[in-house]
Amino acid sequence: MTDRPWPAGSATGIGSLPGTDPTQAARLVFDELPDLPHLPELPARGAGADMIGRAAGLLVDLAVEIAPSGWRLASRPGRDLRRAQDFLARDLDALEAVADGYVGALKVQVTGPWTLAANIEVPSGHRVVGDPGATRDLAESLAEGLRAHLSDVGSRVPGARLVVQVDEPGLPSVLAGHVPTPSGFGSVRAVSAEVVEQTLRAVLDVAPAGGRVVHCCASDVPIALLRAAGADALAVDLALLGGQYDALGEAVDAGTSLWLGVLPTVDAEFTRDTAREPIRRLWNALGFPVEELAAAVVPTPACGLAGATPDYARRVLATLRDVAQNMLELAS
Repeated sequence: MTDRPWPAGSATGIGSLPGTDPTQAARLVFDELPDLPHLPELPARGAGADMIGRAAGLLVDLAVEIAPSGWRLASRPGRDLRRAQDFLARDLDALEAVADGYVGALKVQVTGPWTLAANIEVPSGHRVVGDPGATRDLAESLAEGLRAHLSDVGSRVPGARLVVQVDEPGLPSVLAGHVPTPSGFGSVRAVSAEVVEQTLRAVLDVAPAGGRVVHCCASDVPIALLRAAGADALAVDLALLGGQYDALGEAVDAGTSLWLGVLPTVDAEFTRDTAREPIRRLWNALGFPVEELAAAVVPTPACGLAGATPDYARRVLATLRDVAQNMLELAS
């Protein structure tokens, strides 16, 4: 039986939430997602709270700054980097206060090495992903920063069983050679699947075994590659997956969990069945017993909820929790 840090019947969020108050966001997460809460991300606060700036703030011995075109490697730390680190420090302070006495699974998110390399520039203006040496240095720096981050979170919430979600929405573009050059008229050469897998594995290896999740909200998720890199769970947008039933079935059969994004991320009408029916259809198509559903599947929003209203975000998380509990009842 697969040893998962979270209990059967869990639901969780992808990471980002609306608003700018980290304490309020942490309370929302712990109220609505008691079995698998996460460290909230609040990108509405501005540069440095976004997914790229947040991960860049973890880098060890690599500085970044904001250029007109986005984040760029810098010769020395400056105010842009300090702001990103300050945002994270405030989030961790809020987490520590709200999670006081908590015992259970706790998820943190970090932008993966390939999405980071596809979005950060070297000083010349080209993307890091186009320079193998710079990409290697970035990935190694990220792994060291993630290790320190997990140690910090663990000391603040000593009862936590840490789960790490590595966000790789840009990975399919890296594999396909679709990352644009500075001019916009060309693209960076595709990176081989072998190199992508090795680099991703080095970052995932920092996370505790059993709690390594890769999130990729794209239509062409490289499921086999992510599993080979060491992912214990795959977080995907179910509506974008298409017919990858064979790959999904092999993953479940091998003990890989499926975190299925099933509710819209911006204000829209939905019911409990909006989330429940796609999961039911997929599980039936895969042919696994319904008794195994709650242990193998974690319902999530389709992606982050930063663009939603606070009331909508709360309703989404509450509905996902109810759906997960319903799945658990089916197993009894």
